[in-house]
Amino acid sequence: MKLLSTVAWGVLALALSSQAQAQQVAAADTASAEVDTIVVTGTRRVDRTAFESAAPVDVVSQEALRNTISDEIMDKLAATTPSFNVQRLPAADGQAFVRPATLRGLSPDQTLVLVNGKRRHRSAVLGGRGQQGVDLASLGTSGIDHIEVLRDGASAQYGSDAIAGVINVILSDKTGFDGHAQYGRYYAGDGDKTEVGGRYGVAIGSGGSLVGALDYTKAEATSRTRQRPDAIAFQAANPTINVKNPVQRWGQPDREVWRASLNLTLPVSDTVEAYAFGTFSDMHGETDFNWRNPSNDTSYRTSPAFPGWSLNQLYPGGFSPVFGQDETNASLAGGLRGDAMGWSWDASINWGRDDVDYFLNNSINASFGPQSPTSFDAGTLIQKEQTLNLDASRPLAWPFLAKPANLAVGLEARKETYEIRAGDRYSWDVGPGAPAGLPSGSNGFPGYAPSQAGSWDQTSYAGYVDLDLPITDKFGADIAIRHEDFSEFGQTTDGKIAARYEFTPNFAIRGAVSTGFRAPTAGQINNTRTSQGLNTTTLLLFTSGRLSPINPISQALGGKPLEPEESKNLSLGFVFRQGGFTASVDYYRIDVDNRFAVSPNFTVTPALRAQLIAAGVPGADSLTTVSYFTNSFDTRTQGVDVVGSWRGELLGGKAGVTAAWNWNDTKVTRSKLAEVSNLSRINLENGLPQNAANVTFDYARGRFSGMIRTRWSGEWTDAQANGTADLIQNFAGKALVDLSVSAELSDQIKLTVGAENLFDTYPDEATFQASRGLIYSRNAPYDTDGGLWYARISAKF
Repeated sequence: MKLLSTVAWGVLALALSSQAQAQQVAAADTASAEVDTIVVTGTRRVDRTAFESAAPVDVVSQEALRNTISDEIMDKLAATTPSFNVQRLPAADGQAFVRPATLRGLSPDQTLVLVNGKRRHRSAVLGGRGQQGVDLASLGTSGIDHIEVLRDGASAQYGSDAIAGVINVILSDKTGFDGHAQYGRYYAGDGDKTEVGGRYGVAIGSGGSLVGALDYTKAEATSRTRQRPDAIAFQAANPTINVKNPVQRWGQPDREVWRASLNLTLPVSDTVEAYAFGTFSDMHGETDFNWRNPSNDTSYRTSPAFPGWSLNQLYPGGFSPVFGQDETNASLAGGLRGDAMGWSWDASINWGRDDVDYFLNNSINASFGPQSPTSFDAGTLIQKEQTLNLDASRPLAWPFLAKPANLAVGLEARKETYEIRAGDRYSWDVGPGAPAGLPSGSNGFPGYAPSQAGSWDQTSYAGYVDLDLPITDKFGADIAIRHEDFSEFGQTTDGKIAARYEFTPNFAIRGAVSTGFRAPTAGQINNTRTSQGLNTTTLLLFTSGRLSPINPISQALGGKPLEPEESKNLSLGFVFRQGGFTASVDYYRIDVDNRFAVSPNFTVTPALRAQLIAAGVPGADSLTTVSYFTNSFDTRTQGVDVVGSWRGELLGGKAGVTAAWNWNDTKVTRSKLAEVSNLSRINLENGLPQNAANVTFDYARGRFSGMIRTRWSGEWTDAQANGTADLIQNFAGKALVDLSVSAELSDQIKLTVGAENLFDTYPDEATFQASRGLIYSRNAPYDTDGGLWYARISAKF
């Protein structure tokens, strides 16, 4: 890749020497550089800019999104917003495809996601720590105009989940065509990725538009793997058997994804406008699971129920189950908005659904012996949400105010449904070979059984009042209060007071105090799951069960019905601008009570096993431990966001520099369990870097432009379960450098070449995982596949 680096720097140098007329430079990588951009997140006003906001709001432009090659929005936000993190998580069941993303180190479902200001539905997948957030990867990039990231608590304005902040994805309403095609490959020679996308919009009537967008991605798998030592030993002991090398793959999954969006605005009269927007995605993905060693895996036992049969006949060299997910995600929203009798009003209905179908290939239900298939339908998870909103606002001209106040009121009704559909019989049932010790269920991922299947609803009703008060020309305050009633746990009332004082037009201080909450979902209350892992010491498989917190067995072990997570937020900061330079510094403190986590593992005794089998838990005959979701900890998260940017003329062209740094520290202040889960505590406190930063420089002159960016992540700790033991390792910080150069081939066509992780930097090796062939921790807060080069051609008409 030295050649790519040399060519890239050469093209950038040519841009510096070009005498052509300077072209319009792309927007800066973060919102803070666009302080005069009107924002709609965190305020009910329609004329507020990011600089004037009483809480920090980042505006990530379409161009900034394209400056990161990943097709998934989470990676793009992580590259531009240091307080935003996303993990790769290979071989982690559904989380390999629906990856958890966090803001300010809090849980993925403690950040509210909106599309065009309307609540986005959750994913059907529950994370390993109990989280059920939005699948941001279901949204395509081409249809997005920009993304607003509110880094402040906002439950009093938007309701449940807005503890860490709000991500508002704004779809494009631009006319004309904008498309791109790109291809990339990792330096290691794998992970080929092809992406094609486009957006087309037409004007309708006076002020209306219809914009459609479509994105397609084909991403091949990566492998950062060494052959397992036990596989080497098995091959040496059995030279006539063909053992794959490596026997299993650690890396990114194979994925094929279609994403689409539609955005419509249609004037109905001079004062009323109809609108509708929708999104759709369809994803197919596959990833490897742990290798099953014939010398010690219980599936290779023999049983008198199957005379003459052994799994050695089917998988003589062992087997690695291939886990897959087919996901269909769709949403549709529509409504009317307008003005009447001094009020601006908006009435809308919003529907969303996420279907996740699990399948397993190259596996076995050994308890059925030769009757067992090798491919299984493991079941389906479905999340459905419907929301009704009525919002209204009007100015109030009170004589004691410098300008008219803005009063906003609203009502919301929401219903969410979580559904589990059972897999095929062989994925979960117990066959006649079980008494001889042959494990039941599809090996690697036992399917959902009829006893786990069902449909569960939760409804909520809410009302809010929001009053924006420009008390003087320099001082303004915003007061919001929201009351919400949930069918599953009762009522909650939350409030927020935000204020901003402007010393000069270019310098102001701002701050806010608020309370917030996140309600337990129907999925978190009712989902039951069985999963398998590998003990890296004994190299034996273990099977863990996670029960519903309302399951009688959970309650006998100390489980209780889930309660809402509740928060108290405090923020204080300042903003400054002078000429082409802008800066902001914001301190925040977030106290969260009743945080969700997984309970400590309980060893399955013979008596407990009998209860689990009677309850119909799949794979109960081979379970080693069980746990359940619980309100486990109280935490305090505090940190500082520093953002600075400069834009101006340089050497006859236009340049921009953006720098951002986040310090984030989380501490457990109280444990609600008699026995503290050490893993949960470590993951909450140290599982993500306390320090993260990025610096970006972009330059344009004539038809040439370039961008170089450094992303730095500080130290972090990996803590994982290992059967009945824990695995803990500390990792050093790493800096990754990205570089791209562009040339406008014509007024409509632009060519870009570049590299992410230019210098092919890898994290420290995960020493405690070497026994299963894994080189780098699967919980790393950044990509662990090394350098990636790419080329992109884009067109605008």
